[in-house]
Amino acid sequence: MDLGNSANKERKLQPTKSEAEEAVRVLLEYMGEDPSREGLCETPERVVRAWSEYCAGYSSDPATILKKTFENPEKYSEPVVLRDISFVSHCEHHLAPINGVVDVAYVPSERIVGISKIARVVECFSRRLQTQETMTAQIANCIQDNLNPIGTAVRSRATHACMTNRGVGKSGALLTATTFTGVFVSDLALKYQFLNGQI
Repeated sequence: MDLGNSANKERKLQPTKSEAEEAVRVLLEYMGEDPSREGLCETPERVVRAWSEYCAGYSSDPATILKKTFENPEKYSEPVVLRDISFVSHCEHHLAPINGVVDVAYVPSERIVGISKIARVVECFSRRLQTQETMTAQIANCIQDNLNPIGTAVRSRATHACMTNRGVGKSGALLTATTFTGVFVSDLALKYQFLNGQI
C-alpha cells in the first residue's frame, strides 16, 4: 500500500452545520463574550448562514456559466466591454471583506456571450476566499479558456477591510489589479484604451 500517495488518502468529511455553529460559539467565548446571552444566542446560526452566502462561489462552476454562447455571424471583432461590475469578496488571510468593481473586455472570435454571463463569472470567483490578484487572473483566464476570444482584459479595483479596518488602518486605500491576454498584451494602444476608459 502506497501511504505517500495523497490520492489514496480519504478526504476529511466536511463539518456539519452544527459543528460550524459551535466553532462560532467558541470564537465568541474566545473574545470574552457569552454566546448564550439574548443578543448572541442566535448569532452562530446567522453567521454560518451568512458565510454560506459569502462563499456561494464554491458551489458554482464558472466554466459551465460560459457554456451557452452565440454565433458571431457578422464577425464582430471590436472590444466588448462591461464596466463597474460590483463585487464583494473576503480575503483569505483575515476573512475580511473586499469591496470593489471589475471591468471586463474581450475581443470576440467565433462566439459571443450574453453580458450577464460575464457578471456571473465575476460573482462566482468573488464569492470565495480570495486575494484580489488571484481573482482578477481567474476571471480573465476563465473567459479566455472557455470563450476563446482574440484577447481578454480584466481590471479590478477594491478596498480591503483587512487594511482599512485593522492593521495599518488606512481608510480609502484602493487596490488595482489587472490581467491581460492575447491582443491586449500585443496591442499596447488597445490596452491603454481599456485602462483609460476610451473603449
